[in-house]
Amino acid sequence: TVIEFKHCKFLCCGGKTDERLHTLHTQILLLVFRTFNFFRMSHRKFRAPRHGSLGFLPRKRCARHRGKVKSFPKDDKSKPCHLTAFMGHKAGMTHILREVDRVGSRSHKKEVVEAVTIVETPPMIAVGVVGYIETPRGLRTFKTVFSQHISDECKRRFYKNWYRCKKKAHNRTGQKWADEAGKESIEADFAKMKKYCVAIRVLCHTQPKLFKLRDKKAHIMEVQINGGSIADKVDFARSLLEKPISVKDLFAQNEMIDVIGVTRGHGFKGVTYRWGTKKLPRKTHKGLRKVACIGAWHPSRVGFAVPRGGQFGYHHRTEVNKKVYRIGVKGDAKSASTPFDLTDKPITPMGGFHHYGLINEDFLMLKGCVMGPRKRVLTLRKSLLTHTKRSALEKIELKFVDTASKWGHGRFQTDAEKKAFQGLLKKDREAME
Repeated sequence: TVIEFKHCKFLCCGGKTDERLHTLHTQILLLVFRTFNFFRMSHRKFRAPRHGSLGFLPRKRCARHRGKVKSFPKDDKSKPCHLTAFMGHKAGMTHILREVDRVGSRSHKKEVVEAVTIVETPPMIAVGVVGYIETPRGLRTFKTVFSQHISDECKRRFYKNWYRCKKKAHNRTGQKWADEAGKESIEADFAKMKKYCVAIRVLCHTQPKLFKLRDKKAHIMEVQINGGSIADKVDFARSLLEKPISVKDLFAQNEMIDVIGVTRGHGFKGVTYRWGTKKLPRKTHKGLRKVACIGAWHPSRVGFAVPRGGQFGYHHRTEVNKKVYRIGVKGDAKSASTPFDLTDKPITPMGGFHHYGLINEDFLMLKGCVMGPRKRVLTLRKSLLTHTKRSALEKIELKFVDTASKWGHGRFQTDAEKKAFQGLLKKDREAME
């Protein structure tokens, strides 16, 4: 039998060679048939991956506004004592220009423009020391020692209604430092911490007065101390009481850190928006942004894995491996200047950050975006991993930081540049006269 395919002829007459030809001919026939059938298929596919991840259930509103550190980095006693977490507020985003220094990459020695997030991080105040002991069910608080003086910003957090309360929170704990019996009990507590505890954490709070936001209650969190022996940790924590803790004492440029916070809330959303399910055909009765079948007759209930409408956003999330591009210091008029852009300009863009304002304190510049809207409080944690990738170890050298207005199509980097191009305003001329 002779079978023709375009310009090729296969002769099947028997023998080993002919068997191979016959097999090849069969495979080509199948391929042609499948290709033809692919374009003819009119039924739906029989299998499809599910829409949305089940790893983040339940998708409901977070109980706390502040990001909670659920695990601290592993302790290394060979290192000196250091804190492992900090808090700041998201101010806004801008973009930078830099040259990639990654041998082997296609972008090596090329300029790239990247988005960055600015997180304002004024100093935090340490007001207490907490010691933990090991139990069969995990860690348990053993002793807590508060400092002698606690600010009203911190005390506001202990009350629901500040102006109606008696404002007597921690009066007795502060009086302990005044008399001899109290001092002896405090020393005894510190001695017991050194003897029995396996982890030492410091109670720190933010300073809302430095953020210039509407918030008056300080956010309080426990920050674990890593490095050194337990006695060293207790002494280190004690030395921090009532003192400001700066962000540059924790993090360094080019370091990879983790950001913990609560995402932007979107309220009640339908199944198409919330889970990304397929929309039904146009002529579907009673709407098409639905799930067609939410389960079989039996079991006579809706399964937990079936996509449904509900709360979307305002979820607690942790984003890992955010690289620190720059650590800014309070009062630095050149915080956005670089060796390639010598213009004296602060990090605050013209007109201020959109719906945030001016950056007047220390700040962190992080690569990419982070969760939450502007003004959202974020928890910054040292990374849990030991980084070995070239992207993590790359040294960052910025060439340009954008400070144009974020309110519109910003054309000028500084106010002086705008006046040099457009001329002085009437009020500026009058001020000069």
